[in-house]
Amino acid sequence: MGHTCNSIVINAPYDLVFDISNDIPRWTELFGAEYQKAEVLEKKDNKITFRLTDEDAKSWVSWRLLFKDKYFAYAQRHEPMFPFKYMKIIWLYTPKPEGIEMTWIQHFEMDEKAKFNDAQIEGFINEGSQVNLKIFKEIIEKEAKK
Repeated sequence: MGHTCNSIVINAPYDLVFDISNDIPRWTELFGAEYQKAEVLEKKDNKITFRLTDEDAKSWVSWRLLFKDKYFAYAQRHEPMFPFKYMKIIWLYTPKPEGIEMTWIQHFEMDEKAKFNDAQIEGFINEGSQVNLKIFKEIIEKEAKK
């Protein structure tokens, strides 16, 4: 099983951090060049079903549960699952004196037919998360100053 945990402190109000970071259509901006498209397919109560398309034009559907009052969001990749057996994601929002610490936790297992194994994907995710978290921080802090 693969597991990653990455975080950054964003100097902005909680509502702004939570709302912007969970604005799926903005993920094409917030995740740099990682996604070509980020489309909401359905929104019902606190559940969002969405489709992401990466830089290689590969798409998949995931769903996300927002628990703003509890300071977290939970997501799972839905279909197609490949190259994963499963992918579960938790985003935590922890108030700190200097802002909101946003933590991304990913728990997954790669399909045995996948090109890369769990350890390799952990490395890719950790590297990408550090880059992406900095983009989130920059964009959200800039908006907080408006």
